[in-house]
Amino acid sequence: MKHLIKLTFLFLFSTSIQAQVTNKKDLKAYEGYFDFYYEEATDKIYLKVEKLNDQFLYVNSLASGVGSNDIGLDRGQLGNERVVYFQKAGNKLLLIQPNLKFRANTDNELEKKSIEQAFAKSVLFGFKILEQKDGAFYVDFTPFLMEDAHNVSERLKGRGEGTYKIDASKSALALERTKAFPKNVEFEAMLTFKGNPTGRNLRSVTPTPTLVTVTQHHSFIELPDDNYKPRIFDTRSGAISMSYMDYATPIQDDIRKRFIIRHRLEKKNSNDKVSEAKEPIIYYLDPGTPEPVRSALLEGARWWNEAYEAIGFKDAFQVKMLPKDADPMDCRYNVIQWVHRSTRGWSYGGSVVDPRTGEIIKGHVSLGSLRIRQDFMIAQALMNKPFAERDDNYQPMLDMALARIRQLSAHEVGHTIGFAHNFAASANNRASVMDYPHPQIELKNGNIDFSNAYATGIDDWDKVTVAYSYSEFDKNANEKAELHKILKRATEEGHRFITDSDARAAGGAHATAHLWDNGKSAAEELNAVLELRKQAIANFSEDNIKSYEPYSVLEDVFVPLYFYHRYQTEAATKVIGGFDYNYAVKDGEEFTVKPVDVKLQKETLDAVLKTLSAENLAIPKNKLSLFPPRAFGYGRTRESFKGKTGVAFDPFSAANTASDMTLKYLLHPERANRLVLQKSLDDTQIDLNTVLDILTKEKAFIVHKDNYLNEIQNMINKNILKYLMNLATNDNSYFQVKSLAKKYINSISEVFKKFPEEFKYSEEYLSLIEEFKEHPEKFKLDAAPKIPDGSPIGSGFCEYNQY
Repeated sequence: MKHLIKLTFLFLFSTSIQAQVTNKKDLKAYEGYFDFYYEEATDKIYLKVEKLNDQFLYVNSLASGVGSNDIGLDRGQLGNERVVYFQKAGNKLLLIQPNLKFRANTDNELEKKSIEQAFAKSVLFGFKILEQKDGAFYVDFTPFLMEDAHNVSERLKGRGEGTYKIDASKSALALERTKAFPKNVEFEAMLTFKGNPTGRNLRSVTPTPTLVTVTQHHSFIELPDDNYKPRIFDTRSGAISMSYMDYATPIQDDIRKRFIIRHRLEKKNSNDKVSEAKEPIIYYLDPGTPEPVRSALLEGARWWNEAYEAIGFKDAFQVKMLPKDADPMDCRYNVIQWVHRSTRGWSYGGSVVDPRTGEIIKGHVSLGSLRIRQDFMIAQALMNKPFAERDDNYQPMLDMALARIRQLSAHEVGHTIGFAHNFAASANNRASVMDYPHPQIELKNGNIDFSNAYATGIDDWDKVTVAYSYSEFDKNANEKAELHKILKRATEEGHRFITDSDARAAGGAHATAHLWDNGKSAAEELNAVLELRKQAIANFSEDNIKSYEPYSVLEDVFVPLYFYHRYQTEAATKVIGGFDYNYAVKDGEEFTVKPVDVKLQKETLDAVLKTLSAENLAIPKNKLSLFPPRAFGYGRTRESFKGKTGVAFDPFSAANTASDMTLKYLLHPERANRLVLQKSLDDTQIDLNTVLDILTKEKAFIVHKDNYLNEIQNMINKNILKYLMNLATNDNSYFQVKSLAKKYINSISEVFKKFPEEFKYSEEYLSLIEEFKEHPEKFKLDAAPKIPDGSPIGSGFCEYNQY
């Protein structure tokens, strides 16, 4: 009897468990790729899983952000993408992410199994089965949605903003954008993170810094069909790549498989030279974007259609306004989003990519809304008395800023359709929107001309990348050969492709690929920029701001003008001890590597050393009265001049910062090493001894008649000495470099000893040198006052993020 009672109890208990989902009342049903149900009384979502072991795509993202560029948690930020599947394990459903980095593309199932077992997979979550009915499983999906999938807490901790954890009592599901569609389902949850703020960035953007609330988005998406054909990656193509290791590869072949990422694009009529696409690539602009920015972004993004037309697609690339009821995080939409932050920050293009093939499923562009204001300010600083007669004379400045926004729209969309930066394009008449463009402003008859500041439209290199990635070839054609023809023709036409790591200034060596530069010759352009800067500074006056604006605003407008030469200086330093090289392949048309011509290196060195001239770095005395102590309510910001004179404007620190900027690139240990190396290979080349000799004898320790210039010179002298000491002690310096640096430090010491009366601070310099000689291990590279934010021109840093 006891056993009967016990069995009856277990049966009733089991029945009650299995009936707790489908028999519930007041459930709101959502029918789509996955069916799910919302229960308002408990604020829960129940997910119905019908197919086990079927792969689909899971993407997490951030629907609402924090608003700080430094923290980096933006509205619309894509998170990780994963191929996943549900697997039953006892009374659980496990959400499993297979390891697609290591595969075996073979029909041998046991070989595939051996790879799966060799490398770890990841179980993302375990769901207790609440009910099993008609072959379907029902689970409580809520705990999964309430997890910190976007790693907000880790980001806050990593940025020094404090330790935060989700406060469940202040978190809830968000239903406005929780929807079901035939091929995707979208979920959102409003999560509140509770903690103790330790950084100032979070305090500056959160109303109650102990409580940070954001909305996280989750997408379950049907994977594309098998009709997409991956396209092989070529290092010369400018396409972004994805890769994996295929252990079924024959031993004689490369085990790592590399393919480009791209949208699927096919002609309706493959036999026609020009045809509409079966499904055009459509991008949608955030309707929250204001005019005139809205029109500029639409126009710039639409430039890409020209490249698709050039390979035979009619209206294959389109840009429209996002429907008002559409969710920008919905994976059915490629989106250009206008993102707001408290400070200027990065713009970037990211994509959701099928990890199996490289097919782009969703492109998502995030454009920082403050960027345009910096471009406006640059034009404002360069114009000659723009507000002398009236305060509404803003159109020339706005025109330049909008020209940059058009280019920015095209640039970031370019990333999301599969293209990397090409920093060699500016040396070839601005051949690509995938370069970083510095405004090309010219002096014409003593007047500053903005008419050619930014290029219009995509250019020839952009058509090359589109042709490589998206051209449709005849079924009988050899695709690899056809792709090589495209790149061969590009090389013959003078196009180059050099991307990020080879364009950086610190230790960089490529002679033509730079960030934010212009012109075929870095030296010629630097000379032109310095001349333009000199003229614009001479013109600068109170009429560069509007009536009744504080002079503190004028000081901030002056910042990008004073440092206007910074990026071209970076570009020029890379030529010294630099190389010219390509991402060359065997049987390709490109040369491999060659040193920069000695004449060009000498010309570039002369131009770079002008940025260490006291006359060029000294803010004219007659301009200093324009910069009184800061007005009430207009304190200094990260984009203001830094100084050491309290409330007073500090022109010495400005010169200190500018000279430090040049020297940290010119006397970078890796560059110094290359100068030693190139001289050993070619005795006609300049070497480190030449650079240091000219630097210390022509640009350092000069005595000027004007005392103001002498004090500016002392800021430059100290920096030269500092970077010589760094070369002498840096672990990355060659032995030969250390020896030469010490030689010049000793030479400087002898000059001070021989002519103590000529140098005002000779004793201080000698004391500094003696201390260094006695305790070189204690040397520390002191930082000059930080250069105000500015990279890139117009805001932050542009990057491509593939998740």
